[in-house]
Amino acid sequence: MGKMKLTYFGIRGLAENARLLLEDNGVEYEDHRLKDNEWAELKPKMQFGQVPCLEDGDFQLVQSGAIQRYLARKLGKGLYGANDKEAAYIDMCFDGVTDLRQKYATLIYRSGFTDEEKKTFLTETLPAELEKFEKLLKSKDNGSHFLNGSHICLADYALFEILDCVHVLCEKCLDKYPALKAYHARVAERPHLKTYLASDRRKGVKINGNGKQ
Repeated sequence: MGKMKLTYFGIRGLAENARLLLEDNGVEYEDHRLKDNEWAELKPKMQFGQVPCLEDGDFQLVQSGAIQRYLARKLGKGLYGANDKEAAYIDMCFDGVTDLRQKYATLIYRSGFTDEEKKTFLTETLPAELEKFEKLLKSKDNGSHFLNGSHICLADYALFEILDCVHVLCEKCLDKYPALKAYHARVAERPHLKTYLASDRRKGVKINGNGKQ
């Protein structure tokens, strides 16, 4: 497998799910984080004029969901399930995480990020979403492994990352959801991920482009 290149801004943002997937699976890749003066020149060269962008040889791919699905199919290892039904189930979980991420993004980017807006998100919006994922996780092996059972899948990296984001927003937000809390801690202890999470490429890096978190 040739060395791939992942290009994005110097934040976690929409590229972090792919980074987590690549790191956890021990894939050597170039983690290119754009400098302020690079984007204006690079943007016209990107499909849809956007990042994140994955380059695999001469193949260029944008759209964060497409990147993650491509990597899961390419790497195998059960990341996209063992059959069509498992793949569809993983897609369902992934889309559910995307819905939660959009609600989080609304708070971060489209609200005034006031104390009242954060309170509403943490006491109304987030608990309703976490309850769904607590139930979904426990539907497989009583939540003792991953979303699709014993094998980690592409949706797990997305779920871990949004759980990490909301945990930064409120450290106690997972306390009422024991399966999710244990899951978040368990994924963080996977050897390659543990190393990455403790690295300078992750620690201290802003989650969002506007600095709100």
